[in-house]
Amino acid sequence: MGHYFVEIISAFSIHQEPVMYELPHNYVVSASSGRDTNIQHSGDGLPALISAPPAQFGGPGDQWSPETLLIASIADCFILTFRAIARASKFDWISMECTVNGTLERVDRVTQFTRFDVKAALTLPAGADSARARLLMEKSERGCLITNSLHADSHLEVSIVES
Repeated sequence: MGHYFVEIISAFSIHQEPVMYELPHNYVVSASSGRDTNIQHSGDGLPALISAPPAQFGGPGDQWSPETLLIASIADCFILTFRAIARASKFDWISMECTVNGTLERVDRVTQFTRFDVKAALTLPAGADSARARLLMEKSERGCLITNSLHADSHLEVSIVES
């Protein structure tokens, strides 16, 4: 579920309205590197992103890696999916923090992620319906296009705080 905002500017006000374009969507990113240099990623209208192998694969461990970018995309997608579902459900919330732990293993001589543990902490305004919040978070887990595109198991752990 892609989430985009279009600014509508009038003489009187500025509004941001969610707009989702018709599917299919295509996303193009280019990567380049020299023999012993970091990878530079680029995409139309996007800032450059540098990556390198993680320390676990003998890299420096001080840059984003394919592994950490994948895990970050799961956290990002979960929050964006929740944001869209909460907006459509007219559900008020304050903030969310999402931490994802990805387990990389060797299965049948293939190195792959076998599990993603998603821990999402949601802060709600006083008096909010925490049971409804939990249902919306579970719906967000099922609706996340990134985890839906991966074959490893994904498990959600929810915590809800009322401010």
